[in-house]
Amino acid sequence: MTLLPKEGTPWPELKAQLQEAGQRDVDWRGGRVPMFIHYAGEDVLEVAKQAYLMYFSENGLGLRAFGSLARFESEVVAMALGLLHGSPSARGAMTTGGTESIFLAVKAARDQARQRNPAMGTAQIVMAASAHPAFDKAAHFMGLTPIRTPLRADFTADPQAIAAAITPDTVMVVGSVPAFPHGVVDPIGEIAAVASAQGVWMHVDACVGGYFAPFAQQLGVQLPDWDFAVPGVVSISADLHKYGYTAKGASTLFFRDAESFAGMGWYFDGWPRGQYFTNTLVGTRAGGAIAAAWAVMNYLGEAGYRRIAERVLATRRALQDGAAELGLSTFGTPQLSILAYGSPAHDIAAIGAGLTKRGWVAGYVTEPSGLHHMLNLTHEPVVGRYLDDLAAAIREAPAPQGQAVGPLAQY
Repeated sequence: MTLLPKEGTPWPELKAQLQEAGQRDVDWRGGRVPMFIHYAGEDVLEVAKQAYLMYFSENGLGLRAFGSLARFESEVVAMALGLLHGSPSARGAMTTGGTESIFLAVKAARDQARQRNPAMGTAQIVMAASAHPAFDKAAHFMGLTPIRTPLRADFTADPQAIAAAITPDTVMVVGSVPAFPHGVVDPIGEIAAVASAQGVWMHVDACVGGYFAPFAQQLGVQLPDWDFAVPGVVSISADLHKYGYTAKGASTLFFRDAESFAGMGWYFDGWPRGQYFTNTLVGTRAGGAIAAAWAVMNYLGEAGYRRIAERVLATRRALQDGAAELGLSTFGTPQLSILAYGSPAHDIAAIGAGLTKRGWVAGYVTEPSGLHHMLNLTHEPVVGRYLDDLAAAIREAPAPQGQAVGPLAQY
């Protein structure tokens, strides 16, 4: 059992222990991790670190005290809404991650539905089978029923199946940009039309794509409208600490108008301290995460984000082509930074074990069984090495039997 030391340990000794402990971690800088890291270069990483450290002790709960953080958050939200076709009435705030953004979007939709129909039954969320588990987590904690619908043959959400699943108790319909398992973009316009026709809140989960898709589109990637340009889209979640390349602990949640945004917050005054209000689930927020987001966005600008997106897209295409030459076909048509591929002719679990033996962390998708990647610039220089090891793992793998692979990932 580990106990708090009786006496403190000098920093040089602790630093050495920290460095030694990290030696056993997988080499993420060497592109060995298929998710969890979002790297855009040493210069971007240094900007995020230095900005974070400058506001290390400041607290995003106390925006009256720290006007700098209030300004940074306001400008981050404004810059993002400019990318997402938000109108002057659109609103938003920063959160600590995609799960919190999703929780608060669900809360806002549930509260609005209850206000409009106090007699409604148990609230429901309708979403495709590929939607992120954070929606089920939110439903669990807030007493909602999640309903998942089948995918189309191309692994995108089926608007007709979603329409058939909507009931008078449905408070939210979800579409993903992209859906995490296969990296494909759901037909947001069609889903939003279905939701609008039945008066249901439409949320776009762009936790992965919110700060990538706009720049991919600028580079010529043809995506249907998916943000506030789509009538009926009420809220959008987008993670800064993914393809915004900012320090971890930073996401954003946006609303089409002030009325829907009002549901994000929570107010209380029934205690001796007086009024308590937050737009977020958490109270204390790391000021460093807010400052780092502002700094990185201003450092990169549209041109910087576009340059990085171009390299990530090229890496995805190279990985797709190389895997296809080895007999592993891409699932669906991913257009952004995530892809999954496999083949029923191969034992994916055994291939993953072969990659693990060679020092790679294997990412998996289970339906259908395949390998999964969420790409960043660490993967760019190692595609060839990875494909060589993938080929070796395929050669070693036995004929497929039962597939048993690990979980996906988390926001």
